[in-house]
Amino acid sequence: MTTLLQTSIKSLPLLHRGKVRDIYAVGEDRLLVIQTDRLSAFDVILDDPIPGKGEVLTAMSNFWFGKLGHLMPHHMTGIDPESVVSGEAERAQVRGRAMVVKKFKPLSIEAIVRGYIIGSGWKDYQQTGTLCGIALPAGLREAEKLPRTLFTPSTKAPAGQHDENISFAEAEQRVGKEVAREVRDAAISLYTHAAEYAAARGIIIADTKFEFGTDAAGRVYLIDEILTSDSSRFWPMAEYQVGMSPPSFDKQFVRDWLEKQPWNKKAPAPRLPPDIIARTAEKYREALRLLTT
Repeated sequence: MTTLLQTSIKSLPLLHRGKVRDIYAVGEDRLLVIQTDRLSAFDVILDDPIPGKGEVLTAMSNFWFGKLGHLMPHHMTGIDPESVVSGEAERAQVRGRAMVVKKFKPLSIEAIVRGYIIGSGWKDYQQTGTLCGIALPAGLREAEKLPRTLFTPSTKAPAGQHDENISFAEAEQRVGKEVAREVRDAAISLYTHAAEYAAARGIIIADTKFEFGTDAAGRVYLIDEILTSDSSRFWPMAEYQVGMSPPSFDKQFVRDWLEKQPWNKKAPAPRLPPDIIARTAEKYREALRLLTT
């Protein structure tokens, strides 16, 4: 299995390097999105890649776009990424880990859907009894299933900074009432369908993050990656217990190990031990196997 920390595509203009993805322009209206094996934790990109992670994330997104495509128009084109680059060295960088997508204008909010109370939502609830301004019953415990699925938008923070939860009213102010409501309804529908499918395969989707964009006419499309181990919390149903943070199919091994290190959560991060890298890679692969086979 190949490992790719950073791409070097010379035949296309580089537009952006994110925490995980490198994005290149394909003409005026399409993008080449390459999933590297980079891993970020606490908003810091680590020096140690996770072998095969980009391929797993790409396969998972491709699976979900195909499965849920009837619910919402999206940015996928079906164009072979190897056909838009030049030479074997560049084709090797995109093989199995890239997608060619339509270029849309991203909305200025993250569309987060929560089925369970965990993470920042749990902290918010402990402090206020609410989640992003939504009142919740008293007495909920960590990781408990919410009385109903919640749409809890957040800001899109610049690299190195944290997204902040916002109310739906603020989301309406940022993107407009009609668009905010369309995004909310689409995100909840996508999550609900995916969660039902995953549950039948022994996986709880506790929460997930979607991104949406608009075309020149203002129509809304599903963009970015969807329902991957980087954008979602996947829990093994067999190990789920209310009252504690369940194990998950993602970089939890890395986060747990880093929490025990003498580190101020600013770059550079400590180098990861080989066993942490291997166990994390296996968790990503396991989620893909369970969901898609």
